[in-house]
Parts: sequence; C-alpha cells; structure tokens
Amino acid sequence: MPAARLVLEDSTVYEGEAFGSTENAIGEVVFNTSLTGYQEIATDPSYRFQIVVMTYPHIGNYGIERIVEQSGRPQVAGFVVRDAIEVPSSAHSQMSLYEYFNQHGISAIQGLDTRALTRTIRNKGAMRGMITSQSKRSVDDVVAEIRRAPSMSGLDLVKHVTAPKPYDFDEQPQEKRRRIAVYDYGVKRDILRKLTQHGNEVCVYPATTPAEEILRSGFDGVVLSNGPGDPEPVTYAQENIRRLIGKVPLFGICLGHQLLGLALGGRTYKLKFGHRGGNHPVKDLRSGRVEITAQNHGFAVDPDSLSDSDVEFTHINLNDQTLEGFRHRREPILAVQYHPEAAPGPHDSFYLFAEFMKLIE
Repeated sequence: MPAARLVLEDSTVYEGEAFGSTENAIGEVVFNTSLTGYQEIATDPSYRFQIVVMTYPHIGNYGIERIVEQSGRPQVAGFVVRDAIEVPSSAHSQMSLYEYFNQHGISAIQGLDTRALTRTIRNKGAMRGMITSQSKRSVDDVVAEIRRAPSMSGLDLVKHVTAPKPYDFDEQPQEKRRRIAVYDYGVKRDILRKLTQHGNEVCVYPATTPAEEILRSGFDGVVLSNGPGDPEPVTYAQENIRRLIGKVPLFGICLGHQLLGLALGGRTYKLKFGHRGGNHPVKDLRSGRVEITAQNHGFAVDPDSLSDSDVEFTHINLNDQTLEGFRHRREPILAVQYHPEAAPGPHDSFYLFAEFMKLIE
C-alpha cells in the first residue's frame, strides 16, 4: 500500500498507509468511539464533509454487507483507522472494506496512532484536515489548501444529501396503521425501518418540500430526520417546521432536533469535538432512567435559549450536561439529539418510536 499522510490545519502530521482511493480528501476530522458498525458509520449522510477516525483499533473484521448500509453509498470524506483488516472473517461478508472504499472512491488511511490523534482532537477540538498520498508535497502547501476549505460552522450540507424527489420507502409494513412523512435532511435507512416496524407507511420528502404539500397529503405525523452540517443556515427547513407546528405531530431526530429548537426560537452552538459513538449516557429527566445511546452530532441546542413555558427538557447528556431531548408543553412535539434507531449502537432508545406513535394517537 502506498504511503499516506493525514495533515491537520494546525500543521500536525500523522504518517500511515493508504487504502481505498489515493485521491486527496479534505474534511472536518472527527472521532467515533463505536466498537462495531463501521459500515453504518461510513454510509451515514450525517458524516458528509467529515474524515472519521475510528478509535477502536481493528476495523474491517467482518467485511461489508449491503443490507446494513444507511444510504446508497459511503458518505464520509475520508476514513482513518489503526489497523484495516484486509481479509474479513464473516460468512456474510460480500467484500472487504478495502474493496468497498476502492469501489466508491473513498480515501482512507491506516497504520497511524489513532489514540494520539483522538487526544489531539479532544484537546484542540475538531479541525479540518486532508488525507493525501502526495509524499513530495510540502506540509505548508497542504495546510494552505486545507485552510481554503469551508468551515463546518455556517455550512448547509443538507442540500447535498437530501432526496431529489419524494419516494415511498421500499420496506413497507404488511399492516399499514398510519402514514408518516419524513423530511430527508440526510435520513438513515434504519430510521425508516423502525417507523415501518411500528406499522407505518413511510414517504420521504426532499428537505425543501413546502410544508403545505405535507399537510395537504394528510399524514398522521412528520419525522424530521438526522443530517449533516450546521443547522443554522438551513433556514428553509426551519420555516417549513414553523408552518407544521400545531398542525401535525412532529418527531425530530439529531439535526431534526436542532432544527426544531431553532424553529421554536432557540439557538444552536458548535461543540468542541462533538458526540460520536455508541456509548453515550443520557438521563431521562422524567423517569431518572439512564440509557446508553448512539450519537453523531457536532452542534447542540442551547437550553437557555428555549422558553420554559413552551418546552420541557426531557433528556440530558451525563458526560457534559448538554441538552439531549425536549417536548413541547402544548403541541404534539417530541425531539431527541441522539439516534434511537441505533445503527450502529445499543437498543436502549427504541422506545422513542413507540412514544411518537402514542403522541400521534
């Protein structure tokens, strides 16, 4: 494998070996603490324009299986691992991670010290970086190109991942008890699957679809999906959400949670290095129960910006006390910052889909 480097915008350099594409890849460098689920992570549209560092050392052990993809192709800008396993050991594997990234032109690097890199991100915060196999190019030249790349703050990435037109999810339930519309800000397939498992016919709409079109179709509820980037510049989504409030039950997930917060008059802010992984403890403030959650977000809703008379805070993160969920006190609105579909991750939060069904009923 050819030599490669991960260069950060502060001029820090990590040496390794390329696997997958050898094209240059620029993005925000973030880390994920999940032990498994690398394929779900790589295909999650929420990782658009991000180079993902996996903290677990062995990645690729069980290969690639198409059924677990969260979108039609890998969405990450790049991938960083300690040891990439070239020969999978699962009977279900359809190809290796090497082959998968090569097939889709995803640049990846292995063999570097991912623990040291993770500590750098934790101490200095997420920053832009580049995976490059151009060994003769100077670090200063690479850093200059990195710094010309856009910052994640202020970046609307939803328009790059949303569906081009409405479509019916192809895994419809046998018994259709309700009809749910999903605003696609970068939706994961397992969110759609969990909705169908609760007896819902699911139709997915582009992020720019006018609220009036959703309302005319008579849906029983609307899900505001996960997605990438900064929620603040996604003003078209915020305007549509405002027109839906009070007219149909709403369930916001991850970016949908942030957009709901903004639509209700709140503010969002960028986290230093974000929450990404399958082991984040969240406390349900109503029951006192602690659930271990799957998370993937770099922004959060400022709880001080939301009105106590309108919003009840329902969940907080036990690591840093950030807001993880809220309900509206009068309208049928439920929102969580984490990923209840758990792809990948623990199953503690599956109950939230049932709560949304009760909200509809």
